[in-house]
Amino acid sequence: MKATKSGNLKRTQKDYSLSFKLQVVDEVEKGHLTYKQSQRKYGIQGKCTVLNWLRKHGTLDWTSKMPMKKKAPPKTYISQLEAKIKRLEAEKEILNRAIDIADDMFNTEIRKKYLPLSQAASDKPQGDEPTASAE
Repeated sequence: MKATKSGNLKRTQKDYSLSFKLQVVDEVEKGHLTYKQSQRKYGIQGKCTVLNWLRKHGTLDWTSKMPMKKKAPPKTYISQLEAKIKRLEAEKEILNRAIDIADDMFNTEIRKKYLPLSQAASDKPQGDEPTASAE
């Protein structure tokens, strides 16, 4: 690394570690810096270097000229989430059925029926409110 007249550092290509690249990409994607500002701040000489890092390591779609959108997660991740949702829904059905059976066997109502907050507040007697003591 070499210092320039303006005090910024100039880096050589071998100085760009993965953690450094990810730090720059993170700052640009969070909006702390533009990619050109990051080039000046960190002394990155290549005109397209930061853009290449953004395309390779970033989570935003930098390939088009349209407004930025998050990249879609890989289809395998989506299918894993869909499978997890199906499994959780099945578990919910089993637990609901168990509650229904327990209610029938023991003649109880395990599921409580809660009143909406506005109705519960209006049903509350007026005399229960604490009084402020005058000093």
